Amino acid sequence: MMREGRKVRAWMVERDISVSDVARRAGIARSIVSETVHGRRNNRKALRALLAVGCPGRLLALPEDMKGQEAA
Repeated sequence: MMREGRKVRAWMVERDISVSDVARRAGIARSIVSETVHGRRNNRKALRALLAVGCPGRLLALPEDMKGQEAA
């Protein structure tokens, strides 16, 4: 399954969560978060930060080694 960046961004916008917020939480650059949201990267720090702010794992199309880390 490919990550659908538009759906992830829509989820973030609905909850007033910015790419900068996620980047600060993860301690990484905004560009890395953006590339991860849009499926050009699979940065684990960005994905964990997105999960931590409540983004559903189904929207993130998590890599195999991260499956099961979604919040219950």
